Amino acid sequence: MANKNLYTSLRKVILSCMIIIPFIPFILSMGTGYYYFTYSIEHSTIASMQRIVDDHRLMIESFLMERKTDLEYAVESLNIEELHSAETLERLFDRLQRKSTAFFDLGVFDGEGVHLAYHGPYKLTGKKYGNEEWFKKVLANGYYISDVFTGFRHVPHFIVAVCREENHQKKIIRATIDTNIFNNMVEKVRIGKTGEAYIINKEGVFQTERRSGGGLMTQDPEFSAYRDFHKGIRTFIHKDITKTTHLYATTWILDNKWILVVRQEKADAFKALRLAAYLIILISIAGGVVISALAFYISEKIVKWIRKIDFEKENMEKQLISATKLAELGEMAAGFAHEINNPLQIMKSEYALIKMIFPTIKEGVPSKDSEDIKEIEDSLDQIETQINRCAKITHAILKFGRYSEPVSQTISLKAFLKEMIDIISKKASVNGIALTMDFSPETPEITGDPAQLQQVIINLLNNAMDAILERHGASGGLLSVRSGKRSDKENLAFIVVSDNGTGIAKEHLKKIFTPFFTTKPVGKGTGLGLSVCYGIIGNMGGTMTVESDTGKGTEFTILLPGIAPSK
Repeated sequence: MANKNLYTSLRKVILSCMIIIPFIPFILSMGTGYYYFTYSIEHSTIASMQRIVDDHRLMIESFLMERKTDLEYAVESLNIEELHSAETLERLFDRLQRKSTAFFDLGVFDGEGVHLAYHGPYKLTGKKYGNEEWFKKVLANGYYISDVFTGFRHVPHFIVAVCREENHQKKIIRATIDTNIFNNMVEKVRIGKTGEAYIINKEGVFQTERRSGGGLMTQDPEFSAYRDFHKGIRTFIHKDITKTTHLYATTWILDNKWILVVRQEKADAFKALRLAAYLIILISIAGGVVISALAFYISEKIVKWIRKIDFEKENMEKQLISATKLAELGEMAAGFAHEINNPLQIMKSEYALIKMIFPTIKEGVPSKDSEDIKEIEDSLDQIETQINRCAKITHAILKFGRYSEPVSQTISLKAFLKEMIDIISKKASVNGIALTMDFSPETPEITGDPAQLQQVIINLLNNAMDAILERHGASGGLLSVRSGKRSDKENLAFIVVSDNGTGIAKEHLKKIFTPFFTTKPVGKGTGLGLSVCYGIIGNMGGTMTVESDTGKGTEFTILLPGIAPSK
């Protein structure tokens, strides 16, 4: 429980560090990027609207000034008598129409404001305009562009008028501008979905229609937001009467007579900014999820790795204890073999004595008991056989368990391997394992320590039998030992130990020669056998490799430098 709490606390600390530490620069970078991106978008949007307003102002003023210039040219090129002629006025109107279809009608007035001649759809000839504001303005200034008004025709319109004096007589020509054409020209501004442009006068009265609501000669309810005079272009954000927030850009035109207003809903104007904000939020959430997921994954991996190291450390301690016990058991086995060997020698001496005096005893036995004597002879032969067998086994145990400094000597692999197989052959047959041998006559002799090589071969054979028993039980096992010479220019001897046991998983193959690594259950393996064998073969100048397939078997191959044959 204590270890579990320790790992839980460790996981929390690692997880917190892996989430908080990356999040700080992540949030700072996202926040900084959002700030500068917002700043850039806002300024580019406002600059774009200011540019549109300025271009629109120039276009409107140029349009009106061109109409004024057209009238000035007409009034200067014709004398008073010509201007009074209806035919001349019609030809003049046609010429003006060819230059601009914005001219709706055309009228000529005398110095008293009497409408002397008119070309257009209304009956205005003879009407007196002496008291009208526009007439007074044109006399005073020489030209005049009016606000929208109804006049005698009772229809909203505005006029452009110019005045010239000839022979002490005033000649005034006035043209009505087509309201629809002028409206379309002003309204043609399209910014996003909600952008619109319109003109109001100094009193806040619409001089052009507003698409979102606002007819000619009606009061602009938002006039208070931009009624104050200002130079250049002013931009600001304001809520209209419908509580919709707009981005406004305003400028005064025609010598501060009218105000040109361009506005767009804020949500539409800063749509790119809103989209960027959503994108940044999405990226932040995705980044947070990724950071958190990686933090959870990596912290879990780290804790598992630490837990594995702790487990391996604990297991290593157990395996060291087990290895120590095995070493002690080996010493005890060698002692037992030595102690067993002594009575065997006595038994062998007594057997030799019996064998020596048995012929004398046999002569004194009646022939009727000859069969009993035969059984005794057979028993004596069996005793000799078993004594020799026990002596052979104890000799092998003593040889295997005896510690001595490595002694290098010539080893005949064929004879040596035969001796190793004799040691384990009984165990193999008892467990139903078919043992095959194939020792090539060309198998080279090698130089090495027989005791150490014996340890390697016995370990491989025992591991093979364990794997076979795990897969097949008491029948169906196959264990093969082969030796020979590699078919190349090098004088290398090979030893191959193969089985049809459980096999080794691919992920374990790279670690199979690592100290204390074992796939056997706890208590059945120390993980030192193959590691020690690998080291022994390496010290002898050879190599050890393994090939395995899970569920099919394993094959260990040992290559050792052979002794060159004498010539």
